[in-house]
Amino acid sequence: MIRNIIAIAGACFAMASLQAGEDPKQWVTYDGFDGPGAGKHIVLIAGDEEYRSEEALPQLGKILATQHGFKCTVVFPIDPKTGIIQPNNRSNIPGLENLETADLMFIATRFRSLPDHQMKHIDAFLKAGKPVIGMRTATHAFNMKGNYGRYSFNYRSKDGEHEEWTQGFGRLVLGETWINHHGAHKHQACRGVIAGGAESNPILRGINDGDVWGPTDVYGVRLPLPGDSKHLILGQVTERAGEYDSEDRFFGMRPSDKPLPSTHKKNNPLMPVAWLKSYQVGGGKKGTA
Repeated sequence: MIRNIIAIAGACFAMASLQAGEDPKQWVTYDGFDGPGAGKHIVLIAGDEEYRSEEALPQLGKILATQHGFKCTVVFPIDPKTGIIQPNNRSNIPGLENLETADLMFIATRFRSLPDHQMKHIDAFLKAGKPVIGMRTATHAFNMKGNYGRYSFNYRSKDGEHEEWTQGFGRLVLGETWINHHGAHKHQACRGVIAGGAESNPILRGINDGDVWGPTDVYGVRLPLPGDSKHLILGQVTERAGEYDSEDRFFGMRPSDKPLPSTHKKNNPLMPVAWLKSYQVGGGKKGTA
C-alpha cells in the first residue's frame, strides 16, 4: 500500500510539472551536477520483484547525480493499464530509448520478457560495446522468446544459430547465468573479501576487506568464470550462531553474523560476487561488464 501511494504521488508530481499537451514520462531523470561524471549519462534499469530495484535505483541515481555529476535516468516496470510501477509486470519497461544517449547501462532485472520495440534499445547498446554493470538477478535478467529469445537465461542454440548466446545475456555479457543459491536463501548473508591481486584496482579504491556486506546470500557460479574474467570481490557466506529462530525474519542476515570457517564447503572456495569481464555480441564492438 505504501509503495502504491508513493508511486501515485510521484506520478502526480511528474504530471503537474508537464507543459500542456505533453504526455507524462514513465521514468525519472536526475540531471548531473559538477563532478567526475559531468557530461556522462547512466541509464539504470529496474525490474525485479525480489530485491526492490524500483526503490534502490532511484536512490542510487540521485547519489550519482548530486554527488558525482552523472546524469542518471531510471526506468521501471510499469503496469500499462494504470501507469503505476509494478515489479511483477515482466513485459513492460518504458523509456529504454534513453539508452541511445547513455554511456553506461546499469541493469537489475529478473526474468523479464520485453517486447521487441523495447529490447531493440538494449541490443543496440550492447552492439555499440558500451559498458554494462549487472546487479544481482541480472545474471538471469531475461526469460525471452521470439526475436530476442537468445537473451534468455536458459537459451540453447538450435542448429548452431546464435551459439555464442548459450545461456543468454547473463553468460555472454556478464559471465554467468542463474546457477543456484550458494548460501542459504533468507538465512545466510554475505561479507565481501577483496580478491587476491585486485587490491590496486581503481574500482576498489577506498574499500577494505569487510567493508562490503549484504543481507542477501551468495550466488553460486561455475569456476573459472569464462573469458578474461577478473575477480574483484569474493563473498564469504555468513551465518547466525545457535538454533534457527523462525520468529526472527532477519535470522542470519545481520552485519553482526560471522563468516563460516574457511574450511567450510561454502567458503572453500569462495564465490566471486563482483568481477570484470569483456564481452562482444554478434556484429558488435567489444565492451566491458
